[in-house]
Amino acid sequence: MSGRIDAHHHFWNPQEADYPWMAPDALAPIRRPFGPQDMAPLIAAAGITRTVLVQTRADIAETLRFLAQAQDNAFIAGVVGWVDLTGPDVAGAIRQLRQAPGGAFLKGIRHQAHDEDDADWLARPDVIAGIAAVGHEGLAYDLLVRERELPAAIRCVDANPDVRFVLDHMAKPRIAEGAMEPWSALMTELAARPNVWCKVSGLVTEADWGGWTPQDLAPYVARAIALFGSERLIFGSDWPVCLLAADYARVVLTAEELLAPLGEYGHTRVFGGNAAQVYQLAR
Repeated sequence: MSGRIDAHHHFWNPQEADYPWMAPDALAPIRRPFGPQDMAPLIAAAGITRTVLVQTRADIAETLRFLAQAQDNAFIAGVVGWVDLTGPDVAGAIRQLRQAPGGAFLKGIRHQAHDEDDADWLARPDVIAGIAAVGHEGLAYDLLVRERELPAAIRCVDANPDVRFVLDHMAKPRIAEGAMEPWSALMTELAARPNVWCKVSGLVTEADWGGWTPQDLAPYVARAIALFGSERLIFGSDWPVCLLAADYARVVLTAEELLAPLGEYGHTRVFGGNAAQVYQLAR
């Protein structure tokens, strides 16, 4: 049994490292340390037994710290870390991480592609080659994109049919604007690739932070259900980013409500089985 898994959360400490994306004043409420001791009671209350810890900085040191935290905290089942995908030896960088304390918990790689100036960054030949190396090393690759980067993400997936891709945050649809296109059309195209899974995560912060309701998110989640089904959707809280719009318990309850049409089997897959499969979680 995989148990209930939160497949997307973060830890950070702005007192010890720089997080450029955290600079806007609106993010001040989360500009403080968050760690395992903060998350443990939240997941216990929500009936979550395991988690996947995801990178927040383009920094090997953060990945090394996350791997050590996974080794020391039984609820962390896997880490999605970072390596320089354009570096001369991506496979070698991954192998070095695996030799570090907790290295066996490295399950995926991610780069914050939506922060690159080049909307086609993911389709660059050197990036495609780097992601191919990620796949050859047996790891998944997390796509962090918005609408702008989805066309490049599709080309990247087409170039790497043997890599397991996980789309973070449903590609951040513009929920606050009520916009469905071109998000829906691009998601339809991406979902046609069978090696892509999709995280139902990060949605509350794409809605009106102070006034959102589950009904605001519902059309987007329904579209994801139609496209990816019970076998390729994965729940993630995006904690502590989610705290800008909702506490942990509300995020979990909202996801349960919106994913209820999938039934008991679908719930088991989305809240555990699919994450265990795509990230090859053993703990």
